[in-house]
Amino acid sequence: MEKINIICVDDQRTVLSSLMTDLELFEEYYTIEECESADEAWELLDEFDSNGEMIGLIISDHVMPGKTGVDFLIEVNDDERFKGTKKMLLTGLATHQDTITAINKANIDQYLEKPYQPEELHDAVKKLTTEFLLEKGIPYEDFTEVLDQQTLLDKMRQSSF
Repeated sequence: MEKINIICVDDQRTVLSSLMTDLELFEEYYTIEECESADEAWELLDEFDSNGEMIGLIISDHVMPGKTGVDFLIEVNDDERFKGTKKMLLTGLATHQDTITAINKANIDQYLEKPYQPEELHDAVKKLTTEFLLEKGIPYEDFTEVLDQQTLLDKMRQSSF
């Protein structure tokens, strides 16, 4: 089975801990890492890239010291090494303009507002990681427990035409 990583970025330790707890059901299938800043996340991204590991999803807060989540996700989007990596902005403090910038320049795939419901997070992660697997051509049979069935069905229908 391919090694696929999910990276969570938030400067608040309590939020990160909660996020990690909410993502426990994915731990058997993906490596889930946490970072407290965009700079720490970049170090991890570089390490994974140098080891040939894939980053399937980045979940980032927006308001953080140093570099905002939107700026971080724009940089990830612009880095050819991470084309195809899915990006989620999970925040309660982004302005309308921040959100527009995230959509237009970072090409975020999902926006969730804090506080979120765990089921809402689960559904988003399933959908985005399923899209990632299918777009990368990774055999998805080993991931069936955490796949978004509707996304899988939609992709199968599209490819049959």
